[in-house]
Amino acid sequence: MSRILLGVSGGIAAYKALELVRLATAAGHTVRVVQTPTSRRFVGQASFEALTGAPVLVSEFERDPTHGAFPDQTPPAHAPLSHLALVEAAEVYLIAPASANTLAKLAAGLADNLLTSAALAASCPLVLAPAMNNRMYAHPATQANLATLRARGAIVVEPDSGRLASKGEEGVGRLAAPARLLAACKDALEGRAGADANPHADANPRADASLHADVNPLQHAGAHPHGGSLAGLKVLVSAGGTREPIDSVRFLGNSSSGRMGLALAQAARERGAQVTLVAANVALPTPAGVQRRDVGSAAEMQQVCEQEFPACDVLLMAAAVADFTPAAPANGKLKKSARERLQLTLEPTADILAMLAARRRDGQTLVGFAAEHGEGALDYARGKLVDKHLDAIVVNDIARADIGFNVDANEVTILTATGDRHVPRASKAHVASAVLDAVESLRGSS
Repeated sequence: MSRILLGVSGGIAAYKALELVRLATAAGHTVRVVQTPTSRRFVGQASFEALTGAPVLVSEFERDPTHGAFPDQTPPAHAPLSHLALVEAAEVYLIAPASANTLAKLAAGLADNLLTSAALAASCPLVLAPAMNNRMYAHPATQANLATLRARGAIVVEPDSGRLASKGEEGVGRLAAPARLLAACKDALEGRAGADANPHADANPRADASLHADVNPLQHAGAHPHGGSLAGLKVLVSAGGTREPIDSVRFLGNSSSGRMGLALAQAARERGAQVTLVAANVALPTPAGVQRRDVGSAAEMQQVCEQEFPACDVLLMAAAVADFTPAAPANGKLKKSARERLQLTLEPTADILAMLAARRRDGQTLVGFAAEHGEGALDYARGKLVDKHLDAIVVNDIARADIGFNVDANEVTILTATGDRHVPRASKAHVASAVLDAVESLRGSS
């Protein structure tokens, strides 16, 4: 089991950190907690101390009775500097929630409290879990800070989408679920273990990064420790089906479960890629080692894909994105009336894949997915392949009940400019492997 140092910054999501500690200790990990002064307005030190069995520190100047030791360690005889001792003993440093203010400090290299000082002193993997209002999260300053921290090797666990703290507010910014945060710590540790097992790995990756600014050995800390045919590549996968709100409780949606997208994400991860999954209303668990961003509507899917697309090498757009959305969703719940009909005015949503294809850079591979019905499906999909400037498009016939939505099997045809490949009915894992084989072939011939 591992030693996790948990940094808690100010925000309403701080209460979720208690559940994270409970899960981590139940799994056999030992945990120490450092808090910012503001975070104590949301969760007190006593709660964390009860769960961890160790003192909680807020200031570099307060005395640590355990001299920086974790609960499974024997405290040293001398009293070291707390911000150095804690991260020296830790095997992973997770900051959850990471507020916009804390992210800005970390990106600037500031060290004005114990939490940020420890981050600068940490040689273990640094995992950041942002949580804030959706407008703060989408602000260019916050996104630039996250990009800076990623480039330095930090692992970012993207926030979820849904209801936020302010009444009536919804969007991307909810702290990721505690189970996903714990999984991210595990993945970070496995990534580091893989690097340590490599006899050619530099003993000091941070020093190496300073000597080679264009090569960041921690950038792919989440990659498969044994490498693979997609090692070093960033793969962006969309999955599930968007929901377009009619009112506060009703929506227009589709039958996509996200199984195909999750199979693609898992297969890409197993081939060594660094994978980000944009999941629209997917209730299935995230494959190990995959970074996940949850969205609800087509607009949210567009926003997140726009953020993630520039950095990816391969896009697998498997989500079923709504073609239309209500033009004026009601703020509350529409009341049923026996004498009135409900009439909805729909407006088209953005064609996310076409929009991304228009912004593609050299070296990117784009794969679309088309769920078609009956005769003429392949001809229609070939038109999409050309019109949207894609490298490949995967077609499945949703007229059949034994393949496609909400089942574990699929049967597809993979269309490219050089030819077609039919994949007979098989598990979605098998189909995902065939799709990635096509991606590798496309990239090898480019």
